[in-house]
Amino acid sequence: MSDSRPIIMAITGASGAPYGVRLLQALVQAGHRVSLVVSGHGLRLIQTETSLASVDGLRAHVGADAWDQWVTLYDDADRGAGPASGSHRARAMVVCPCSMGTLAAIAAGTSRSLVERAADVTLKERRPLVLVTREMPLSSIHLENMLRVTHAGAIVMPASPGFYNKPTTMDALVDFVVARVLDHLDVQNSLAPRWGEAP
Repeated sequence: MSDSRPIIMAITGASGAPYGVRLLQALVQAGHRVSLVVSGHGLRLIQTETSLASVDGLRAHVGADAWDQWVTLYDDADRGAGPASGSHRARAMVVCPCSMGTLAAIAAGTSRSLVERAADVTLKERRPLVLVTREMPLSSIHLENMLRVTHAGAIVMPASPGFYNKPTTMDALVDFVVARVLDHLDVQNSLAPRWGEAP
């Protein structure tokens, strides 16, 4: 891997924690450094939607040795941590899943937490920012915020799995979305079949 800069990854409190857990696992398995921030509500959703009860459980799920080699964990309350600065040499940032509250804060530039500040920095430094939103239906406020961050340079990727590959498991649905996110982070993967290619 030629680019050793970390990918900043945030997990926030939108339903869709399995997407975040799988994305983290895939990034680590691919040998990419990750600057990880898990919000308090993000941790609550991990506990609610997966079998993982804590960040330690997430570390064990990813693999303790791999986590220790590739993952640096940051406190969401620490707005003075590395990812809060443009001098933190990240290559991209992804918020997966991204709550509508986090989206709104990024759209407004309020930076009340490390997740929000890191996203703000990512935009101002013109680095890729991928927001994996998970909400439905969408209000006009949500849509306006999505348009606002898109105009600022972010990529909004609602967690909408495709069905042309005839998925038969929840894991296949999750992998479809995670594969698309990895594509936009320029991370090679073969998690899901591509249109027109043999399985």
